[in-house]
Amino acid sequence: MTILTVVIPAYNEENGIAEIMNRVLAVRSDLKTVGVNQLELIVVDDGSKDKTAVIANQIAANDSDVKVITQKNKGYGGALKTGFSQAAGELIGFLDADGTYPPEYFPALCKEALNGAELVIGSRMAGSDSQMPVTRRIGNFFFANLLSLLGWEKITDSASGMRVFKKDVIQRIYPLPDGLNLTPVMSTRAVYEDINMVEIPIPYSERVGASKLSVVKDGWIFLSSMVWTVLTYNPVRILGAIGVVLFAISLFIFIGLFIARLSGVTQIGAIGVAFLFTALITAVSGISVFSLGATFNYLISIFYKKKIRQGLFGKPIFKQPLELKFGVLGILTLFIGFVIGLISLILSLQGWEIARVWLYLLGSALLSVVGIQLVLYWSLMRVLEEISQRHTVIKKDLEIV
Repeated sequence: MTILTVVIPAYNEENGIAEIMNRVLAVRSDLKTVGVNQLELIVVDDGSKDKTAVIANQIAANDSDVKVITQKNKGYGGALKTGFSQAAGELIGFLDADGTYPPEYFPALCKEALNGAELVIGSRMAGSDSQMPVTRRIGNFFFANLLSLLGWEKITDSASGMRVFKKDVIQRIYPLPDGLNLTPVMSTRAVYEDINMVEIPIPYSERVGASKLSVVKDGWIFLSSMVWTVLTYNPVRILGAIGVVLFAISLFIFIGLFIARLSGVTQIGAIGVAFLFTALITAVSGISVFSLGATFNYLISIFYKKKIRQGLFGKPIFKQPLELKFGVLGILTLFIGFVIGLISLILSLQGWEIARVWLYLLGSALLSVVGIQLVLYWSLMRVLEEISQRHTVIKKDLEIV
C-alpha cells in the first residue's frame, strides 16, 4: 500500500490554513486513481502567535488522516524537517500554507514518482499560469539558471515550495537548512547526488496575507547557500571557472602590452601601470584559485571515498584532469621564464637601456612565479590523488589475492 505524507509548514497562517488543509484532503480520491492508497497530512505549527494551531487541530479532530505538530519557531526548513521525520508515507510531499501552490496537482506529481522519479518538483516557471510578482519571477529565473550552470542540468524552478520525493532519498539530500533556503539547497544536492528529478508545470496564485519573503535578504541567502553547497561537491566548478577567467584577463593584458612593445612603445602612463599590476595580480590569483578548487575536489574525493570530480563543464575537457599536467606546464613555464630573463640580461649587458627590456624582465619574473606555483600545486595534488585512490587500490589488490 502506497502512502503519501503531505507536510505543511505554518507560521501565523490563521487566514488560510483551513482552506489549504481542506484542499489537500480533497485530493484523496484523485490520489487513488494514480496508485496512492492513503494520504497523511501533517501540519507543523512553527510557533505561531495567532490561531493557526487551534484551527488546524479542529480539522484534525474530525479527520484521522490529519496530524498537527506544534513546536517552537525553527524556521521554514526546520518545520519541514520536523514533518519529514514524522512522515509515515513512502512518498513525502510538501507545499506552503499560504494557498500559492495547488494541492490538486499532487496526483500528477505522485504519478511521476511512482513511475520512477525520485524527486518531482512542481515548477512555477515551466509554462503554466502564474501570478508570481515580477521581482520574484526574475529571482527564480536567475537561481534556476544558476543551478543549471553549476550543476550542468536543466532546471526551471530551483526554489519551488511544492514537491514530492521518495522517503529513501532523505539520507542523500540531507543536511538541509532550517530557513527558506531549504528548497534551493535540496535542488542543488539532488543534482550532485544524481537523484532522478522531474519537473511538472503548475500554476501559481497570489498568497493569502503578507509575504514573509524578503527579496534582497533571502535572495542573498539563496545565492550563498547554493554556492556553498556546490563547493562541498565540486569546488573546481566554481573556483576553477573563476581561476580561468582571472588568468585569461592577465593573458589578454600581457598580449596587449607585448604588441605595444613591438610597436615601439617603451613607456606607459598611469593607466598602463594599472593594467600591468592587474595582469600580475590576476595571473598569480588565477593559478591559485584554480588550484585551490582542484585541491578541494581531491579532499572531497578522500572524504566521500569515491570519485567526485565532474569537470568545469559537466565532463572533463581533457582525458586527464588539467591539474595533473601542472608539473609539465610548470617546468615548461619556468624554462621559458628563465630563457627570457637570460636573454634580457645579456641584452642589458650589451648596452640595451632598461626602457627596452623592462617588460621582458617583468614577464620573466611572472613566468617564474607561475611556474613555481604550478610545480608546487602539482606535487600537492599528486599526493592527494594517491591518497584518494588508496581505498580503491587496496580493494582491487585484495580481490586479486
